[in-house]
Amino acid sequence: MNPIVLTILISSLGLGTSLTFIGSHWLLVWMGLEINTLAIIPLMIRQHHPRAVEATTKYFITQATASTLLLFASITNAWTSGEWSLIEMLNPTSATLMTAALALKIGLAPLHFWLPEVLQGLDLTTGLILSTWQKLAPFAILLQLHHLFNPNLLLFFGIFSTMVGGWGGLNQTQLRKILAYSSIANLGWMITILHFAPNLTLLNLVLYIFMTLTTFFLFKTFNSMKINSISSSSTKSPTLSIIALLTLLSLGGLPPLSGFMPKWLILQELTKQSLFIPATIVTITALLSLFFYLRLCYATTLTMNPNPINMLSSWRTTNNQPTIMLLMSATLSIFLLPLTPSILMLFT
Repeated sequence: MNPIVLTILISSLGLGTSLTFIGSHWLLVWMGLEINTLAIIPLMIRQHHPRAVEATTKYFITQATASTLLLFASITNAWTSGEWSLIEMLNPTSATLMTAALALKIGLAPLHFWLPEVLQGLDLTTGLILSTWQKLAPFAILLQLHHLFNPNLLLFFGIFSTMVGGWGGLNQTQLRKILAYSSIANLGWMITILHFAPNLTLLNLVLYIFMTLTTFFLFKTFNSMKINSISSSSTKSPTLSIIALLTLLSLGGLPPLSGFMPKWLILQELTKQSLFIPATIVTITALLSLFFYLRLCYATTLTMNPNPINMLSSWRTTNNQPTIMLLMSATLSIFLLPLTPSILMLFT
């Protein structure tokens, strides 16, 4: 892709997200979300592959539907209350429609159907943008309006997302689909606690972005798209294989890694709110997610790449991927648990 065109598209992504961050008028917020969507579509389709075209088409139709629903909700609220301000969502019907529109935009279950298929058709770099940056603008709206949304609806979206994210990733062999279901499960944890403690949602989102960033960088360094292709990663780079092991376990929420921190704090807050049944359900579904993370760990570090005589061997060229960003994100993904009190004060 032409560097000038690429610069314009990346700048448009930043502009769309910034408009949503700073906007206090519903039309300005909607415009930011639309710029964000239209800027990533050329990045998704740049491979000129049928799978990329299919993924781009599904993403465009889904995001257009969500944007239409969001615009309809804001117009309905303005019609009944006379207010276009972002925080003046006084109509319960508009708030419910807004929740559904934002859930469709970020891929919450049961509106998750597009995310695994879209992510499967993209390369790892564009998939990283879709899994991290594209979540920021909708979450900016959710965090500002968390007190206006129906808590029972948010709990339903959150619990159902953790269940779908856990069950959906069990039999997958494609790494991008596994990361898509991982995203759905982590989004479920964030939405479950959104109404009661939005600071924990923000903390979980930040840590999820760091862990996903590290995972995508590692798979891009290994040049792996399937589970059976990462079995040779330990022979190519033992150090990066150990980092991949720890990062995947952190995504699963095992102590003493960073990923345990938001799950621990969310369960503690749910218990304080006397929501014992939702806390039990999300804890059990976390074990489902942990199972496919352990599958990846097993394939990454505990298996040897099969090398029969008639099997084509992969080229072992010099790795030219930048490692500074990988090391920084890996450090934040693994070693933050001892700093939990300080980080919690920062997000409070």
